[in-house]
Formats: sequence, C-alpha cells, structure tokens
Amino acid sequence: MTDTNSIGLHEGSASQLAEKLNHLLANYQIFYMNVRGYHWNVRGSDFFELHAKFEEFYTDLLTKVDEVAERILTLGHKPVHAYSDYVTLSRIQEDKDVHDGSTCVKGVLTGYQTIIELQRELLALASDADDEGTASQAGDYIREQEKTVWMLNAYLSK
Repeated sequence: MTDTNSIGLHEGSASQLAEKLNHLLANYQIFYMNVRGYHWNVRGSDFFELHAKFEEFYTDLLTKVDEVAERILTLGHKPVHAYSDYVTLSRIQEDKDVHDGSTCVKGVLTGYQTIIELQRELLALASDADDEGTASQAGDYIREQEKTVWMLNAYLSK
C-alpha cells in the first residue's frame, strides 16, 4: 500500500499543506468581506477612486478564494466552508464600520501583508514537500501582492 495521494504527494505532507491552505482560505474570506465592506461604505473626496479600486481588489480576492479551495481539493482534502470556521482560523480580524478612505486603504494594506506572510509560510512547506503546484500558486500570489503593497504604501504617502 502506498502513502501517496492521487497526485503523487506523500499523504502526511498533503494533509499539512491542506491544513495550511485552509488557514489561508479563512484569511482570504475574512479579507474579502473586509474589502467588500470598504467598497460599500467608503466616504469622502476619494470615494469614486477608492470605490472602484476596492471592487477590483475584492473581485481578485474572490477568485483566489476559489483557487485556494480547489487546491485543497486537488490535494485530496476538504476546504472549510463555514464562516464560523473562517473567523476562528483567520489572523485577519473582521473590520466593521470603517468609512474613512485612508483607514480603508490601511485595512487593505494590512490584509495583504498578512496574506503574504501566510503564503510565504505555505511556500516553504510546499517546497519541503516537493509540491510544485502549491508552491507555484503561492509564489504567483506573493509576486502580485507585493506590488500591490508597494502601490498601497505609495498611495498612503501622497
């Protein structure tokens, strides 16, 4: 009997990766809802600019939620799908009643920084497990989001 899953990864490693991916999924879900809230509730002179930018962010985050969940399934495990689990597993906290544009942007920045940190942890675990699929996904996300962090910092320095 073999101890590898259907894509040839050691089952113990796949299980650890799925657990880490579920934590990432939870953070993406809370982050997504925060950004959705910023989109709905932002006020002020930058409303039109930020409203559109937040929609761009949350649309991308929703795509990543699906991709992360599908990676968990590819590893042969189940993605968490209850909001109560997301709240429990997430390092990102729910952000409520935020209306000020600068505060919203700071919330987005903090969210991306947390997500990048989690993805770096996942990347290290995936590399150790010879899981190119998860490593590639995490690496692509990190590269893209590091640029977003730079842009958000530039925006906040204006």
